Amino acid sequence: MTTFDDREQAFERKFANDQELEFKATARRNRLLGEWAAGLMGLATVEEYARAVVKSDFEQPGDEDVFRKVFEDLKGSGVAVSEGEVRMKMAELLAFAREQLRAGE
Repeated sequence: MTTFDDREQAFERKFANDQELEFKATARRNRLLGEWAAGLMGLATVEEYARAVVKSDFEQPGDEDVFRKVFEDLKGSGVAVSEGEVRMKMAELLAFAREQLRAGE
């Protein structure tokens, strides 16, 4: 095998690892977002709602399905929250989830 082949395989492994970590970080962010939203809505079934938020991410590619679910549920429960606040919380929790994964938590 040549040095080029070794480098190519190393890049492919790194890419696959990065993708896996990002998937895990997004799933963790969605769970944390669900827990946050359930707290705002005063739900007794926090874990159940958090699982529903995680599942909503599989409806469409991207984050819009998760955002839409959480934002509409919050509005429907009478919680006064803006789109910007929910999007900012999503970004904050994604950064937090990435840090947790890097730290091995």
